[in-house]
Amino acid sequence: MSKKNKGKKLKSLGRKKAATTTGLATYTLNPAFEFFNELKGLILKSSPAEKDKMIKRILGLGRVKLAVVSGIFMNENKGLDLYDSVADLFVVGDDINKSKLRAFLVSLEAEVGREIKFTLMDKEEFQYRHGMFDRFIRVLLESPHEKIINKLGL
Repeated sequence: MSKKNKGKKLKSLGRKKAATTTGLATYTLNPAFEFFNELKGLILKSSPAEKDKMIKRILGLGRVKLAVVSGIFMNENKGLDLYDSVADLFVVGDDINKSKLRAFLVSLEAEVGREIKFTLMDKEEFQYRHGMFDRFIRVLLESPHEKIINKLGL
């Protein structure tokens, strides 16, 4: 199959090819593709093994006390706009390694295919804000979410 025909076939499948500065081809999913929502749902449904891998990677960042996934990580749409959450990933912990955190977020965004809304707090700030019924914390914990790490007993 020629390169020209291959490119046409990719477009017909809903993917489009983008040029990069490294010379490697990258592919993104076309949001106008008729099966976009079905493919997105399939990609976002993570297996228990994937969830365990994510937990292990988060625990490797430092002394993590709480990790909450919401937004694009939630499998159930229930008529809500999953991109409208206050945070897709919320982590509470101390002594978090910033370089490991950056690498983790970059790889996670590559896996998901979009920017992750991420929030990091130390334990002391979280406990203060939780005790004061802070709007951000309240909205996060009242919206659909899953606590994948919970050492705070919430």
